[in-house]
Amino acid sequence: MHSGISGAQKHVFEFYDGTFNFEVSPSFVLPVAQIPASVEVSKFYDEISLSDYHDLISSLKAYQEKHHLNDWIYYQLIRRTAEEISPKVQNYFRYTLYKWFLLSKCGYDARIAIGNEQIIFYVRNDEDISDIPFFMIDDQKYMCLNYHDYGKLFKQNIYIPIKIRMPEAKKSFSYKVTRMPEFKPESYESKEVEFSYKQKVYHFKLKVNEEVQTIFKNYPVVDYESYFNIPLSRETYSSLIPILKENVKRMDQKKGVDYLMRFTRYAFLYEDDGQNFGKEKRLSPEQTLLNEYSDCDDRAALFFYLVKEIYNLPMIALLYPTHLTMAVQFDKPVGNFILYQGKKYSFCEPTPQIQDLKIGQISNNLKNIKYEIVYAYEPLKK
Repeated sequence: MHSGISGAQKHVFEFYDGTFNFEVSPSFVLPVAQIPASVEVSKFYDEISLSDYHDLISSLKAYQEKHHLNDWIYYQLIRRTAEEISPKVQNYFRYTLYKWFLLSKCGYDARIAIGNEQIIFYVRNDEDISDIPFFMIDDQKYMCLNYHDYGKLFKQNIYIPIKIRMPEAKKSFSYKVTRMPEFKPESYESKEVEFSYKQKVYHFKLKVNEEVQTIFKNYPVVDYESYFNIPLSRETYSSLIPILKENVKRMDQKKGVDYLMRFTRYAFLYEDDGQNFGKEKRLSPEQTLLNEYSDCDDRAALFFYLVKEIYNLPMIALLYPTHLTMAVQFDKPVGNFILYQGKKYSFCEPTPQIQDLKIGQISNNLKNIKYEIVYAYEPLKK
């Protein structure tokens, strides 16, 4: 759609519960060859730098600020914007150049490299990310943002970085998601969940949203602290946490944690990631509620989130060679405990095992196995 006065191209699209409007001048919409080449990158950059792009960058920044978007969610907005200007299926090279330009002009240290007729898009990141390739430039780590588009066609050592630096592109990018976007209430569906606890069946009608899957579709394997602390969206939270609080309010703390442990263990079907996804994939707590199947990593994250929200107790995550489990610090330890930094943490197994484990019990096959404490949570003192 064109406005008659300036010839500007107007765009509008829904972004979760909001709407993003922007205009681009004809000078911003550039023809680009289909096959990636470094000379084409330089040409694109020279031409687009002369175009009228400032209003678009201002609009993107204002939207991020207004909606408090974490970097990963903000990147989804930039992807959608690039898709509006230059659809991915029409010209992948051009689409990726727009993503690079927009992300850089929005202040992030993004780079591109060319090789094997491919364009590789990456961004500076200082976090522990384990399942996507990275490049080192001047002792700085740059994570690949479009690895999923190439998969097995990706060849780490053949890509040559393009030496174009935009003065604004200074920030490192964070994969931490500490706030979920607001979704439209009508985009939620109901999911019925039940489990038995002490001869009583508890029913839950969760509100879940498939858009959560889209957000995390290409999300990498982040460190345990990051993914344990990805919050629930507002509607999902409201459909679960108040009900759990109500169900445990007459129980003492240990019984309440036992209830949450068994909810996490028995209300969902188990399947390991290899069978479910064909690779390691850590689910956020909300994805575990949404998915039909989940494994020990996912349940540990959900259990952590529930205990943190309802009791806010100190916890540790214990990683064994093929298993992840949790331990909680109570006033007095229960059963078997782990001594960590002078404090006693009782085992709480949130994943189904052969034995029906209580608090303070660990599966027989883990009793003499080495483990690593991969996350220790200490509540902030009020």
